[in-house]
Amino acid sequence: AAYGEAYSTHPIARSIVAAYGKPIDNQKIRHYQEISGQGVEVEVNGRKLALGNEKLMQAHGIDCPPCELTGTILHVAIDGAYAGHIVIADTVKDDAAQAIADLHAAGVERCIMLTGDREEVACAVASKLGLDEYRAQLLPGDKVEQVERILSTARGNLAFVGDGINDAPVLTRADVGIAMGAMGSDAAIEAADIVLMDDKPSNIARAIRVARKTMRIVHQNIVFAIGVKLLILALAAVGIANMWLAVFGDVGVAVIAILNAMRAMNVKDC
Repeated sequence: AAYGEAYSTHPIARSIVAAYGKPIDNQKIRHYQEISGQGVEVEVNGRKLALGNEKLMQAHGIDCPPCELTGTILHVAIDGAYAGHIVIADTVKDDAAQAIADLHAAGVERCIMLTGDREEVACAVASKLGLDEYRAQLLPGDKVEQVERILSTARGNLAFVGDGINDAPVLTRADVGIAMGAMGSDAAIEAADIVLMDDKPSNIARAIRVARKTMRIVHQNIVFAIGVKLLILALAAVGIANMWLAVFGDVGVAVIAILNAMRAMNVKDC
């Protein structure tokens, strides 16, 4: 399995190679082919390997025995015969549940998970995190389709959070794309509008608070600056304004606006 996944950049492939823990002899690998949404077909030491989900096994006419464990199952077939399977279970981030609660508190109406994992895995994670909805067993194209459906019924803006290369099209299509910077792929980071550099989901709600406070300060500065200048123009029209009032309208207003903008650096109480 490690040899079969050696060329793949998928997180599951990386975890299998890491678990193998030995150097990979690339000379033994030939005819590598990655099949989107299914898995990998490759020849290792002259033996044909198929590694992937049930769809890949069905395409080769191979029956898969049931597995009682919860997680993403990687089936392995060698020379057309079923060899076994590997179960990979994602670890939920420590602050993920709190992040969902914070998003709801911030006014987010629905938190929906779009995943390529199996139905039972998605259901267990959604229940643990307190998600409103979930969509399971999605291919990259299916995620885009689901986002289109959500956009057609959404009353407000849609934000999408992702980190994989398959998430890049959805990050571009959403109103706001948020990528995980530390573990995210280059494609996802480039397509996103916001990048969380420490990969903490709880920072999504903090980013919303920062954005809202920033916009409040912007509006305050606009109203204050224009209001003061209009007042000075009115005073000048009746002959009351002097040079020092004009200096205040220029330099003084700018300094006050800058000091007010510095409040955006503190978001504890925003």
